[in-house]
Amino acid sequence: MDPPIPCLLLAAGRGERMRPLTDVLPKPLLEVQGKSLLTWHLETLQNSGIERVVINLAWLGEKISAALGTGADFGLHIDYSPEEEALETAGGICQALPILAPADYFIVMNGDVFCPGFPLAQLLAFIKTMRLAHEQKLAHLILVPNPSQHPTGDFYLQGGKVWAEELKTLAGEAKESQLGQPAERLTFSGLGIYHRDLFKGLIRGEKAKLAPLLVAAMAQNQVTGEKYLGSWHDVGSPARLNELNQGSK
Repeated sequence: MDPPIPCLLLAAGRGERMRPLTDVLPKPLLEVQGKSLLTWHLETLQNSGIERVVINLAWLGEKISAALGTGADFGLHIDYSPEEEALETAGGICQALPILAPADYFIVMNGDVFCPGFPLAQLLAFIKTMRLAHEQKLAHLILVPNPSQHPTGDFYLQGGKVWAEELKTLAGEAKESQLGQPAERLTFSGLGIYHRDLFKGLIRGEKAKLAPLLVAAMAQNQVTGEKYLGSWHDVGSPARLNELNQGSK
């Protein structure tokens, strides 16, 4: 039997761009179409068959744990990973690893994105493929077309491989000639599969950014990715939240 795949929901951020809404409510509890962003995620997780969820907490974290409890209402088991102050993405993941206790791979989702209908079950199936690979990768990123507020994107995707701008001169032209297709610059969705070994150099309780770890892994050809064309929104401003609540998914 394959080891279970846990999921970490990142919910520790202050949400500065969403103030004053986030002065009294953590950003992942803001509602879109009558449900909090975290509720949308938890329903997606439950429908995919995932049972074990960890949510990291910092700013107003007690409101998140009070709202969601043990996860029983969603058919899930939720644990919490508290941080005295937000440890940034990689630091938060490292802090939560002993609670997540993944055998190898686990899923991470930003708690402040809105992506109803994301086919998470397909991502779980892809992890089986990653486990069977001769050389296990350290990360698989879900990338999306660049939104208007982030037109330059984050990473390049080509032939299932992902690399960053600082690696383009080193690898881009060679990759294009090898794969026979141009690289496309896309935005990181905040959804990804990670191997626990990606974080083995970090110290629990210390702040750490995710991007440098990913770039280092990209340089070793250890990061793959895919382009997702379904509904995805970065709820990064009160105006965008209002748009989502006035429109459709």
